[in-house]
Amino acid sequence: MTAMSGQVWVALISLGGVVLGGSLSYLVQHRTQLSAERAEQRRQQIAMSEARRAERLTLLERFIEVGAEAERSALSRPSEWDDTHDWFLVTQDVMNRLWVAERLIRLQFPLAVHDAARAYFLDLNRTVWEGLPDGESVRDHLEDNRLAFLDAAREVMS
Repeated sequence: MTAMSGQVWVALISLGGVVLGGSLSYLVQHRTQLSAERAEQRRQQIAMSEARRAERLTLLERFIEVGAEAERSALSRPSEWDDTHDWFLVTQDVMNRLWVAERLIRLQFPLAVHDAARAYFLDLNRTVWEGLPDGESVRDHLEDNRLAFLDAAREVMS
């Protein structure tokens, strides 16, 4: 009976080793899988963040580019024009594109950035269509709102 009892102990110890080894193997595999899933989520978040940043940069570039076109229109504003004048036709297209770009800024950026873009747009729109008093510089008149917009955008993009 002692021989049988020794064999039972050996079998139980062997079975215990198998159970312990299997449990440890399961835990290691489970932790590895969780770690891999977290790493994949981080990669996806980073990729999404980079894509959003690229999209925002594209929108900023578009708004700045069209804003510069509108400023050039304000600088070249003739003293007299009507709705058939070449300047009006070109400027109307530019201002429509600037309006769309300003709305896209609202969709993609916090309100502080949009508010600054909106102030710049409204000031530029008035300058283009109504002009400025004699002796006042378009560039100097728009400088504060332009810089406020650029500063707000830089703050968000940092």
